[in-house]
Amino acid sequence: MARTRVHLASLLALSAALALVSGCGGGSDPKAADGTPAASGSPATGKDKPVVVVTTTWEGAFAKAAGAEDVEVIVPQSVHHAPDFDPKPSDLAAVAKADFVLYAPFEPYAAKIKEAAGSKAKLVEVNLDNDPDKVKAEVDKLSALFGTQDAATRWKTGFDAEYAKLNKDVRAAWPGGTSPSVVTQVFTAWAAKLAGATPVGMFGPEAVTPVQLAELSAKKPALVLDNAHMSTGTVLPDSGAKQVEIVNYPGEDLDLLPVYRNAAAELKKAMGGS
Repeated sequence: MARTRVHLASLLALSAALALVSGCGGGSDPKAADGTPAASGSPATGKDKPVVVVTTTWEGAFAKAAGAEDVEVIVPQSVHHAPDFDPKPSDLAAVAKADFVLYAPFEPYAAKIKEAAGSKAKLVEVNLDNDPDKVKAEVDKLSALFGTQDAATRWKTGFDAEYAKLNKDVRAAWPGGTSPSVVTQVFTAWAAKLAGATPVGMFGPEAVTPVQLAELSAKKPALVLDNAHMSTGTVLPDSGAKQVEIVNYPGEDLDLLPVYRNAAAELKKAMGGS
């Protein structure tokens, strides 16, 4: 099981151990057991496992799914709206010691992350979207960088099976056997897909304007999927639609699957299921 690294001292100790084993104190290329550069895409084993620093638990979950085992998260999971977090120098101290640093372009502190990375860490921009196809594409990309393709393949197999089960369960909860009419925030469209519904309207990330309010309400949606991390309150008041709060960020265990399980449970509840 992957472990979230929370103590800088432990991270520094591990980095030092890696340097001693590889015989190189500052190189960023993975090394094989005999000290020679590992082939690109070769499995990371033993002491060759990469040290990965991520901005949030969302990037962390992608890294873990890709096979990373040493993952440190900068933004605490308790921060409800991660983009609002302003990392202190102490938060960024571990970045320069990482093999890989994962961040998303929409995070306003991305520039600080890049500056702190130094020359050793490889900066990796991650497309944070829980659409299953996009998730698997990112997992493939990261596992190729980490040299952990076998672990990523196993994760994707389990993910596909779980997603198919959840999709079937949510579809079974459709009122009258008919797909519900859905309006969704731009970053929660993946939940509409999980429900087997094609959105009739979309909003955000900015607050809904009066014109949008009228247009979206006129579509008479049964459900409004709101982004719990960017919520501005009731999106379509007086429309009669049930609002479902969708959580994008995984917990401290960096497990992505509960995000889908929780979304499925909320969708079923909104549609009158258990």
